[in-house]
Amino acid sequence: MTAQPASGAVSDRRPADVLIVDDSIVARAVLRRIIESDPRYRVAGAVGDATAAINFLARDHADVVLLDIEMPGQSGLAALPEILAAGRGAQVLIVSSTCATGVEATVCALALGAADTLVKPGAGVLAGRFAELLHERLARLAEARCMVERPVLRSTPLPRVRREAPRVLAIGASTGGIHALGQMLAEIDAACDAPMLVTQHLPAAFMPYFARQFAQLAGRPCFVAEDRMRIRPGHAYIAPGDAHLTCVAITDGQSIRLERRRSDSGCSPSADPMFASVGEVFGAGALAIVLSGMGRDGVIGAQRLIDCGGALIAQDRASSVVWGMPGAVVEKGLAEAVLPPDAIGRAVRARFADAIS
Repeated sequence: MTAQPASGAVSDRRPADVLIVDDSIVARAVLRRIIESDPRYRVAGAVGDATAAINFLARDHADVVLLDIEMPGQSGLAALPEILAAGRGAQVLIVSSTCATGVEATVCALALGAADTLVKPGAGVLAGRFAELLHERLARLAEARCMVERPVLRSTPLPRVRREAPRVLAIGASTGGIHALGQMLAEIDAACDAPMLVTQHLPAAFMPYFARQFAQLAGRPCFVAEDRMRIRPGHAYIAPGDAHLTCVAITDGQSIRLERRRSDSGCSPSADPMFASVGEVFGAGALAIVLSGMGRDGVIGAQRLIDCGGALIAQDRASSVVWGMPGAVVEKGLAEAVLPPDAIGRAVRARFADAIS
């Protein structure tokens, strides 16, 4: 989905401390071996349940917590708020099974503030490709830890430029994006009836559960997008895990088109085709929002959207789990506002209020 940072990117810093939380002794041992095979990471502790994790974090430090969802006693999902509070800034990486209950719980965990997710394979196969993916996820979160030491770009207020109310909201996000979405959507009321098109980097199996979670957060119907689906006001559409969500104009409105070509960013789904098509179809009525995420997905499409008269708001660095995607559009000068997610929601709401008044 996104490229791993270059090896050694954080080698001049202390190793990232990792806490393993898994009820399986075998899984804990294998995870420890994988983590300690890379000098950029150190296993700070390995515990078998959520209570032990909270107690550990109350007295010791961790940069990243690997958290299993399905554990005896208190589940990882139920304990997540306490783990986040006790971790004092530690990033939580959910390591979940592929069963339906595990997938649904993982999406809920991401909405509650977990930073990223990794599908845990069955017993006896915690190796090979899984080890590569675990190192990739740890690299993202370790890089995010290093970024907090860099100067933080101040949030900027939305310019008081009178614009038409947005006719569509196009939202791109990746690592850390689901939690940011929840904070943003909480500030957008039902009067903001523009359709929402969303590209969130997630495995395909997660998308139906993410759409259900989004519907609850947004208070509007939400669908995993299908080709030729009509775009309707007050509805939301999620890019499927294996295709880019784009839109086209039709005789009496707009319709979704799914594309499966390789994107410039290499991501699937990618925000680039979505942003470009939204700009071409909706022009000045297009409002793009770029939330937390690794890499530069969205910056090429965002340029096209701006060229067509649309506008863009980016999440600020201080509130982002990873400031890759929003940072890229800010560095290109494409964002007219750089704000935390709740302030983005209020800015969107103000757009509708200003247009009505």
